[in-house]
Amino acid sequence: MKRTLILMAASILGLAACSQADNGELKLRADNIDEIVKAMTVEEKCHLVIGHGQKDALDSIDQATIGICKHIVPGCAGISYPIERLGIPSVVLADGPAGLRINATRKDDDSTYYCTGFPIGTLLAATWDPLVAKEVGQAMGQEVLEYGVDVLLAPGANIHRNPLNGRNFEYFSEDPILSGTTAAAYINGVQENGVGTSLKHFALNNSETNRLFCDSRVSVRALREIYLKNWEVALQKCDPWTVMTSYNYLNGVYTSENRELLEGVLRGDFGFKGMIMTDWGGGLHPVAQMKAGNDMIQPGRGWMYNTLVEAVKNGELEEAYLDECCRNILKLVVKTPRFAGYEYSNQPDLAGHAQIVRETAAEGFVLLKNENGALPFAEASDAAVFGISSYRLLAGGWGSGDVNKAYTVNLDEGLRNDGIALDEATDKAYLAYAANELPRIEALNKTADFCGFHYIPEEMDAAQAEKLAAAAAKTASQAVITITRNSGEGTDRKIKDDFLLKESEAKLIKAVSEAFHAENKNVTVVLNIAGVIETASWKDQVDAILVAWLPGQEAGNTIADVLTGVVNPSGRLPMTFPVNYADVPAQNFPQTEFTTKNESRARASETKLYEVKDVDWIDYTEDVFVGYRHFCTCCCTTSYPFGFGLSYTDFEIENTKVSKTRNGWRIKVNVTNVGENPGRDVIQLYSFGNPANPLATPQRELKGYAKTSVLAPGQRETVTIDIDAMDLASFDEGSSSWVLYKGMYALAVTADAVDYGMSFGVEVKKEQRKEVTPALLPVTETGIVPEGQLFIEK
Repeated sequence: MKRTLILMAASILGLAACSQADNGELKLRADNIDEIVKAMTVEEKCHLVIGHGQKDALDSIDQATIGICKHIVPGCAGISYPIERLGIPSVVLADGPAGLRINATRKDDDSTYYCTGFPIGTLLAATWDPLVAKEVGQAMGQEVLEYGVDVLLAPGANIHRNPLNGRNFEYFSEDPILSGTTAAAYINGVQENGVGTSLKHFALNNSETNRLFCDSRVSVRALREIYLKNWEVALQKCDPWTVMTSYNYLNGVYTSENRELLEGVLRGDFGFKGMIMTDWGGGLHPVAQMKAGNDMIQPGRGWMYNTLVEAVKNGELEEAYLDECCRNILKLVVKTPRFAGYEYSNQPDLAGHAQIVRETAAEGFVLLKNENGALPFAEASDAAVFGISSYRLLAGGWGSGDVNKAYTVNLDEGLRNDGIALDEATDKAYLAYAANELPRIEALNKTADFCGFHYIPEEMDAAQAEKLAAAAAKTASQAVITITRNSGEGTDRKIKDDFLLKESEAKLIKAVSEAFHAENKNVTVVLNIAGVIETASWKDQVDAILVAWLPGQEAGNTIADVLTGVVNPSGRLPMTFPVNYADVPAQNFPQTEFTTKNESRARASETKLYEVKDVDWIDYTEDVFVGYRHFCTCCCTTSYPFGFGLSYTDFEIENTKVSKTRNGWRIKVNVTNVGENPGRDVIQLYSFGNPANPLATPQRELKGYAKTSVLAPGQRETVTIDIDAMDLASFDEGSSSWVLYKGMYALAVTADAVDYGMSFGVEVKKEQRKEVTPALLPVTETGIVPEGQLFIEK
């Protein structure tokens, strides 16, 4: 398959190098972009930089319009503006992070255009394996190509600052190294097909409430070490065709209108060469966006075009800004399949991709608990399955991260497919309940907005569930309970009945556990979740807990493969599971029920409103102490730490060797499978800081990681982790420099963020500094903008 992808991409690039039909007229080629820009009129330039426009976008002034475009590829997010006289075609842009999102059916067309529902971004990060992320990207990119799309608007790479962010499921991790590395692998996989990606949302899109008009206010150090670091890491390892700016303000200025951020950091410091575009409806001022280097505004509105044309005529906008944006857009256009005249088939390998989903998703499942021999199931086993979600698993979240897929395999189906007999009475009762409950939920969700809250089924009456458990415990060998959490674009999660269990779920776990333990039988909980939930209050009641995330359309088959031992889980947590929500360091987060219209344009007028804390603005007071950096530094107990995950086998780590390289160090570690089952292990490298560093630094920071191949019992493998010396540097705001202080740095090879593992030291004999773009935006000495005060860019 890899060879086919390479040949296909080479064919597209070869075609793109040729001129389109040339009858003496000037037409776009890969080598005449400057000439084309000179030939364009001001009006054509202004059209090109604002996209093609959409009726629903033109009519909407209050909130972001997520694209459902009927042109060329029905259901795509949007297209660029074509200029026929110069041979510039429209480029097709489509969501999203967990698979291509286009319409599955078309008017007057009996064919279907389903796409594969792949695992969510968080699951890909939980694999701790860039090769898995790349394999998913390769399959996804083939569907992008064969359905006639040029750029996939993915992946999302924002940091999991708070577990309640509605779009965390699209994003990878609370750690920038894991996030950036996974993003790069995904991008490289997609783009091997000769199609593009859009790394998004740059930057600090860490909540959904009032997302178009909220001001993320953060110190420059936290920006550099946490919220921009993942982008830096990704761009060192890949070359995405586009980057998408975020909706929010950053310290008082929209990201899409911030030249220091886009030209200074993204292009200057990080070396990005591609096109920059807005998110759909992002920003307010098209002239400021052009000056900032935001090349394309999507989806485009009539007033924007008029504003830009007038701004050039009256001297407010120098035409040179437009020229540069147009060059960057045309550099993208000439790389696309559409420019090359690629004849897409509308017949991607859906069957093959479904198998990839089933196999890769299992790599990201995280086994949190496994006692009393609960997992894997014994051969020729049976089970009683509880929880309405077992009969309606979620493959992915809602919004632009959703996919119009042909099916989702439920857990009852998957277990049967793997030869597990289901308790007849329990199965019959849940099927009967589902026959009424599922249509009710489907009806509710049909009325939901694209980015509106989507419901999940309610559990059956607790008394009925208790009776079922009591009866099933007498006959079934074990019990499985599924707990589900949905999440999506436009809405943040809540603490009650979301982060915390619902009362009906808590009663179900208690009833099933008591009944089955009375018969000395095990209970496993499967978490089919979009993000972190509270586990500390109930985890002792059950024997095993498996986090399956939102694993794509083969969900039931993949879960069954892990429960039965066909696959040994090897995922590790890409975020921390706290004991209580109050332990989360990022407490400044939208939780108030904001009853007025969250995304009113009035909130972003020329005198932006700063009225509602954590809605109009959010102060990132935790600074660099995000996620496990906080928990490890304050020695706070967690329910499950960052990087944690169990296996059906055991591993031994020994013989750590450290050698000096030209710019850093190479760490080699021997990993041996000392258990009874084949499996994979993840080796994590953390720094403990340097006592000579004058800055307050986290007690642990991930600096690298590696995952073994599948090791047979008794098999040994040596894994290698390379780090650059400047990876140990901290950011000094005063000098706008990364500083590697002189001294001895403590590091450790561990199993997770709190494991002591095998520690060692490396010495830096001379201080090193690396200057970068000066302070992104004005902030106070404490690094946080005072409440209610708006800083204006100087």
